[in-house]
Amino acid sequence: MNDPSPDISRLAELLKSPDDLDKLPSLRAELTRKKAAIDGQLKLGLKEQLEITSNGMSSITSGQTIVAQIKEEMMKIDRLCSEAQGMIRDFPEVERLGIMQRNFAAVEETKDAIEKFGPGLGELEELLREDDEDLEGQPNLLAIHAGLSELREVRERAMEQTKGVEGESGLELIENLPLEGETTLRDFFARLDDVVDWFDEHVGAACINLIPLVQAGNNGLVVRLALVIEEEEKKDRQAKALQDAQREFQDVASRFKSINVGQRELRRYKKKFLQAIEASAAAQFEQAQQAFLDDPDKLEKACRWFFNDLNTVKLGMVDLMPKKWKIFKTYINIYHKLMHDFLVAQLDHAEITPVHMLAILTWVGKYHTKMGRLGVKEDELRPHVIDSRESDLVRDYRTLITKAVQEWMDRMATTDRQEFLSRADSSLDQNGDGHLHTKSLGDMWTMLREQLAVAQSSGRPDVVEGVVESMYIALKERQQMWERLVDDEARKFETGQLGQEAVNSFHDWLVAIANDQITNIDDDPATGTPSFLSRFRADFEPLVSPAYAISSTTEHESLSNAYVDLSTHCLALFAKTIFNVDFRSVMQDFFTSVWYSKACMAQINSTFEDYLNDYTAVFHPSLRDILIEELADELL
Repeated sequence: MNDPSPDISRLAELLKSPDDLDKLPSLRAELTRKKAAIDGQLKLGLKEQLEITSNGMSSITSGQTIVAQIKEEMMKIDRLCSEAQGMIRDFPEVERLGIMQRNFAAVEETKDAIEKFGPGLGELEELLREDDEDLEGQPNLLAIHAGLSELREVRERAMEQTKGVEGESGLELIENLPLEGETTLRDFFARLDDVVDWFDEHVGAACINLIPLVQAGNNGLVVRLALVIEEEEKKDRQAKALQDAQREFQDVASRFKSINVGQRELRRYKKKFLQAIEASAAAQFEQAQQAFLDDPDKLEKACRWFFNDLNTVKLGMVDLMPKKWKIFKTYINIYHKLMHDFLVAQLDHAEITPVHMLAILTWVGKYHTKMGRLGVKEDELRPHVIDSRESDLVRDYRTLITKAVQEWMDRMATTDRQEFLSRADSSLDQNGDGHLHTKSLGDMWTMLREQLAVAQSSGRPDVVEGVVESMYIALKERQQMWERLVDDEARKFETGQLGQEAVNSFHDWLVAIANDQITNIDDDPATGTPSFLSRFRADFEPLVSPAYAISSTTEHESLSNAYVDLSTHCLALFAKTIFNVDFRSVMQDFFTSVWYSKACMAQINSTFEDYLNDYTAVFHPSLRDILIEELADELL
């Protein structure tokens, strides 16, 4: 048979019993709200995508027009150039002379630049050492950047010129041409790489500590850092545009030496700047995660830095950065994504507890409230901070509690079954009145109260209702377990598998189980002490909806009646076991002449009195008369 579809499985999970049909209006309302929220998000996303698509199509159309114009102009220039070659006499000789003149000029320029290369590196290293002593100020940042940019351009021109030399003579010059102090260009270039790395470390340190710098009022370094990154971003954009143009018009560009210049390496300082912001925040999220795992109630305190940072950006950093960067929105996007990843990772953790799940569910509302104070609306944050999983979280939270209840009940059932079957000494308890009870009675109700308190902490009636329903089911299953155990054991006495040596311990357990059932429902009007079951109902009634409080009355009464029935059943087995063991030989004399010659009734009455005298002290007072009735019924 094919597995049921996910929709059918989901429906079966929501509607486990006929009573769940009463929840259809609330389920329909919840699904309607969820659908409306998704529809709203889809409409907003569709609107944004339409605007982006429209703007993109306009840009593509405009770009195509510009490209066509450029291509046309380039073709005109190429045509004029070809025509001019035919008009000028001895054009090849003139062209060669021009090339020679340009080469001499380039060589002279390169020679001057190389002569200044070594001293320039020395000056930059000295400036970097000065900034090492003042990383929170770095007064030489702009000067270092300007010097490095110049030296890097020299290297790029030199490397480009070697590509135009046939064979490996250009690279040999770089590797082997001795300069002042037997130093080669390769040595200078390697030294330049070290200085660049040194400079990048300074820039990275400033990027990582950007928020503390603004909070400390160190605006000068922040502005210098922004100027460096903005300049590098501008050059990267120009280099990228030139590279794209060379790929697009490779056939035309190859004819013009002024276009076919050396390609500048993309340095991506802007990208590294954004990565540093993300890395700094991610490090703080790691600390927040540990605090949250240790104590979920401290989630808000652990994330206080998050809003302090954003407030610092809004009030102190916006005016220090280029407007086109939209730095506050940039921070919002980075920080929100990290918050989303952090919360979703916690929710997806295999060992998440109900307390942690509830803390996240409560945090979502607080998060949007705090973001609203910063001027950021909820619908501006994408994706949703927990992927719109509130309804699923409520259900999962409820499932975690019900699962915990079931696990507790299963463990107690396993222990009780083992204790009952072994019937070892001191396996039962006695209360202050001397009445026998199972050891798990008090623990079971304590556990139920604790899990009910966990459900109450969610502040949601639907969670409490689901948990209470699972508790009613667990209590019924526990009754059925006891009934099966005592029936199976009583059958062993009836068939002779167990005899006189085991009857006393079995009777003790029957009394303890019967006492448990009556104790569960026995309210004491004299002292005003409620029973376990009455206290349970009093605890959950204020937490659930009025409709559920009314509908659960039937289930409550059914459970209460079942306790009475199980208690009576235990006493009936008590009486039946007396006849199956103590009166086994006597019952064989029924309807025979021996019956009249022996004092069988006197023996039966004496046995009844002995049992009543022995067990009256350990019976619940209301059970003595019921036992007498069961003994009389069994005798008849």
